[in-house]
Amino acid sequence: MNLLVFAALAYLIGSVPFALVVGKGVYDTDVREYGSKNLGASNTGRVLGPAAGATVMILDAVKAFLVVFLAVHTCNNPLAIPIGGLAAAIGHCYPLFAKFKGGKAVAALYGFLFGLFVFAGMTPLIFFLPLLVFLVTLFLTKIISLSSILSAAFAAVCAWSVSASKPIIIVLVLLALLIVYRHRENIKRIHKGKENKITWM
Repeated sequence: MNLLVFAALAYLIGSVPFALVVGKGVYDTDVREYGSKNLGASNTGRVLGPAAGATVMILDAVKAFLVVFLAVHTCNNPLAIPIGGLAAAIGHCYPLFAKFKGGKAVAALYGFLFGLFVFAGMTPLIFFLPLLVFLVTLFLTKIISLSSILSAAFAAVCAWSVSASKPIIIVLVLLALLIVYRHRENIKRIHKGKENKITWM
């Protein structure tokens, strides 16, 4: 498959707004009207409960996971994996099917990392070490946004430490920057000590 065509396909896959699908289809609720108004798993969980949040998180991760699968099995170009992963994350953040207002790319990042492990032959550390950073940070701070930012940054460091290809490292750096940018309001609240904290851990 042509690389540009594949990038467009990856963007469209990433654009599927599962928070909107689950919210409206199952709960008859548009999560964009409540909480942070964000089409992501965290806001879905706050508005509709943990089951809905977990469902959206898994489905959002599957989008990027599927893109890696398609990159490996339909494209001969080695750049298809990193470009597809980035395009899927951009689609998740700026979805064509939801007026370009989407989530914050954290689930997409983890779907991409898991795809690298399962389909691209990379060490499982590329997925499990950033996940460990997320869980430890969450346990210590109770702040999902901070845990997401730190784990995204660590994913890029982890890719470099396991000698991933330069395109993979570059894309993970770009994804970390995208996640920081999408969490800019959260960062302001963290600085002011006003960011929401979870109570279930």
